[in-house]
Amino acid sequence: MNPFAYRTTGLAIKTLAGLSRAEIRIHGKENLPEGSAIFVVNHFTRIETLLLPYHIHKLVKIPVWSLADYQFFEGALGAFLEKVGAVSTKNPHRDLLIIKSLLTGEANWIIFPEGRMVKSKKIVEKGRFMISYAGGKHPPHTGAATLALRAEFYRQRLRILLNEFPDEAQRLMDRFRIDAIEPVLNNNTYIVPVNVTYYPLRAHENLLSKLATRWMDNVPDRMLDEIMTEGSMLMSGVDMDIRFGEPIEIKQFMRQSSIKRDISSRRRIGFDDPIPSIRVMRKSALKVMQRYMTAIYSMTTVNHDHLFASMFKMIPFKTINMQDLGRRLFLAASDNLQDTGVYLHEDLLLDQIHLLVDDAFHKFGDFINVAEKKGVLKKKGEMLIKDRSKFISAFDFHRIRIDNPIAVMANEVEPLIPLQRRIRRLAWLPGFWIRKKIVGALMKKAVEEFEQDYKTYYIEGESKKKDVGRPLLVKGTSKDIGVVLIHGYMAAPLEVRELAAYLGRRGFWVYTPRLKGHGTAPEDLAIRTFKDWVASVDAGYAVVSNICRQVVVGGFSAGAGLALDLAARVSDVKGVFAVCPPMRLQDFSSKFVPAVDVWNRLMKKVRFEGAKMEFVENRPENPHINYFRNPISGVLELERFMEKLEDKLKDIHAPALVVQSLGDPVVKPSGSRRTFDRIGSEDKAYILFNFDRHGILLGKDAGKVHKAIGDFIEHLK
Repeated sequence: MNPFAYRTTGLAIKTLAGLSRAEIRIHGKENLPEGSAIFVVNHFTRIETLLLPYHIHKLVKIPVWSLADYQFFEGALGAFLEKVGAVSTKNPHRDLLIIKSLLTGEANWIIFPEGRMVKSKKIVEKGRFMISYAGGKHPPHTGAATLALRAEFYRQRLRILLNEFPDEAQRLMDRFRIDAIEPVLNNNTYIVPVNVTYYPLRAHENLLSKLATRWMDNVPDRMLDEIMTEGSMLMSGVDMDIRFGEPIEIKQFMRQSSIKRDISSRRRIGFDDPIPSIRVMRKSALKVMQRYMTAIYSMTTVNHDHLFASMFKMIPFKTINMQDLGRRLFLAASDNLQDTGVYLHEDLLLDQIHLLVDDAFHKFGDFINVAEKKGVLKKKGEMLIKDRSKFISAFDFHRIRIDNPIAVMANEVEPLIPLQRRIRRLAWLPGFWIRKKIVGALMKKAVEEFEQDYKTYYIEGESKKKDVGRPLLVKGTSKDIGVVLIHGYMAAPLEVRELAAYLGRRGFWVYTPRLKGHGTAPEDLAIRTFKDWVASVDAGYAVVSNICRQVVVGGFSAGAGLALDLAARVSDVKGVFAVCPPMRLQDFSSKFVPAVDVWNRLMKKVRFEGAKMEFVENRPENPHINYFRNPISGVLELERFMEKLEDKLKDIHAPALVVQSLGDPVVKPSGSRRTFDRIGSEDKAYILFNFDRHGILLGKDAGKVHKAIGDFIEHLK
């Protein structure tokens, strides 16, 4: 191949990669061997023929050529593919070129062992690898293994013949056009399994389809459809995880005595001549193929769609409650998923609480929308009605990615047996047990996080007792309504425990989560963001919503703001109450925020020297609960949170109660009134108590506040 043409057309591929909105992540670079390699890759799109050689070449600094479907070698596109190192599957000199380049180290190769694109991703049948295609089924090809074995056969044969039969060695060197023998002898042959996983799988005319029609004469309809489907994946922001597995060293399969005899044979062996060890070589090729196929499909990067599609497929009922499905998906996505030995998409490495609360990243909603659009399910209120035929009926091979992507998603993770077992167990568990598992897992996590944070940040003489910060669940007598009760900034669950106990006596279940950074030490709070606090509240909501049929959320001071934020995001919230809620930082008095000139100086320092912790003195009303030092970074996070909350208040439509202390020395009453005015609920009330303190949930006459809140919740029944 022309090296100059390879480099210049490689620039075109680089440009194409730059134009693409695909997010390409490469894993397992440490597995790239020093030596000649065939990269065996699962084949789902034709785009892999273009992009993979470019990305692998960037890593190994050696040209990477590939086998491509002969249908592509028409017109300008065919010429382009030849320049970037693609060889037609019908090229009569294909095998000779591959073995020569592996011997000399001139190039590495990409080969797709399925022999064709597996559009359905159906790769396993009755426990064996079996490729489904338009014309039927066949096992994976052993071609890549055979070529690697042949290359290593000739490498070892040349090493022996150079000393014992130089004439035959020279004939082979001429046959393979080998000029220098040292690189051949000093090299090894490897097969590297590679998995490519796309997420999300969503099929729409695009740049690639336009290029194809411009460069090719008479583009086949099937090919144009494929390029349009795959082009939309790249142009719409698909994630492409490329994962390299451990290399398979081929020389270990050349140790059988019959193969060694043929390697050292003094007779002339032509390139296509049969050899006595051919049957042993074929068995070795089969072993190698099974090994790399297992490796390829064990490296699938599992994502949300895989879990959703598999769970939906395995649930034994035709009618499924949407919330129940979400709960099962949460457990599948968060219950030590890596213990199954699978590789996870980066989104699954994050907290999955959104699946139980507000679907903030639209993972669940997007899947449901696609499934509904493709006829896999129908929505009827809160119920999903499954069309089981979509998972068992045969589909047009060339349209399955468009017509039934849900089945494709489920098929892709079929080879991951431990994952399949876990999903099947969750799919068959009764609903009440699923809820119980969620509550247990979330409460265990909350306590373990508190214990770890307390141990990490504990300060002798400053940190409070553990009982101050530990989350608390108060059991009620009825599961009709439960309450999430949120403490304030620099405080801890003990701050709201008296109210929790009162509501418990009135029959309500109450959970008081600990906001991250609280109940330990100011240094812990200094490293947290408001998103950490929101996540703590979301976890609390998930606990109560899996115990009780309806949830009321409320809080004190900054905790009141967090309660309002949850009510704005989650339409299922039955009601919300906010005690002394600030709307803006200016609503705090100088007891909480330093004087303006001091504040501005500290803020400048935090923004430009954020790594250095700064604190100001805090003199709390409840010294047995609150911190004595206020981290400036924490106040900055509070400011950021309140700025975002202000615009959300109009989205609250649940009944709302705002409670304020008239003589509040920390939060100005005008701030809480402004909060009340902006709440979008038609059913809302504002109660002003004639107290001269901020912490009105504790101390003298706190029972009046407790009763007002209890009565508010009671009227929601």
